[in-house]
Amino acid sequence: MGTDSGATTSKTCGVFEDGSPISLHLAQSSTNAHEGTEAVIAGWVEGLEKFLRENQLAWSQVRGVGLAIPGPYRSYGVLDRTANLPPSFAGWEFHSHYSRAIARVAGREIPLVCGNDANYGAVAEAANVRGTKMASVIMLAPGSGLGTAYVDARGIPLDGDTLAGMEAGHMPAPLHLLGLPEFVCGCGRTWGCFETYTSISGLPQFLEYLLPKYPDHELAKPGPTAKEKSLSLRKRAQEGDLLALEIFDFQAKALGLHVANLSMALDAEFIVIGGGLIDPGTTTAEFRDRYLGGIRAAAEAWLFPVQQRTMQIVPASLGELSQAVGAALVSLYSSKAAR
Repeated sequence: MGTDSGATTSKTCGVFEDGSPISLHLAQSSTNAHEGTEAVIAGWVEGLEKFLRENQLAWSQVRGVGLAIPGPYRSYGVLDRTANLPPSFAGWEFHSHYSRAIARVAGREIPLVCGNDANYGAVAEAANVRGTKMASVIMLAPGSGLGTAYVDARGIPLDGDTLAGMEAGHMPAPLHLLGLPEFVCGCGRTWGCFETYTSISGLPQFLEYLLPKYPDHELAKPGPTAKEKSLSLRKRAQEGDLLALEIFDFQAKALGLHVANLSMALDAEFIVIGGGLIDPGTTTAEFRDRYLGGIRAAAEAWLFPVQQRTMQIVPASLGELSQAVGAALVSLYSSKAAR
């Protein structure tokens, strides 16, 4: 079983012993973080029990549970201060708390694994994209920030010694290749984090930099806030707006350079691109082809020849299923490794 703990809604799914999803329908429950940690635990348990009922399953059939939850962490299973939860949650020993709650409803102890939600989402996407092939996967998912993850050939994500591994959105971008100034990142760094050049968070700075080039553009006029202008860019790009397309071309180039950077260190065969810009529900096929093509072109020039021949850059395909399924898969892999 896998729990994906979001800021407002938690999602639950499960996999069979062969790794295939039990259902493509997630059981959803309210996270209720504003009511405290007890309410969050109750919501997670509610999701588990709801999923079991909906799929005519029993606790006796459950071998393990995984929890995908945003960090940072003080240590394994202990939360640090995070933007998506109240300040009082800092120091919360959520692993032991959730383990006890599961044992109460199941009538026995059940192994629980926990980890970063982006890492666990990548585990599911990796299993989906490589099938039975033994190959490693890098996932890059631009959204409000830049989610990044590396999954090895066994299906295990790189967590790092302090559970902050693959926070690659905050590595510095090669600005001399992008031809852009240093954008300020929400993390406080001013060296030009990749996150600011590839995600929604950097769009206001792109507009400030590029709007002088388009003095007659509608967005150059007073009225909407910077946030409103930024959030209009995706729709404008679908309609062929030159300013919006130039911005997303820059983002594709930056993401492609990051693919090349990470490939030097991790040498993965598959690069999975997630996020809203490749979502068929919100972008056109023409735009997605342009965006992925820009990523490939920017990366290819800096890859080693063998990587140019073998690396595959593909769109993510599991959507909101990925993190709950990934949590379940990590639980499965951990169970198999312990036997």
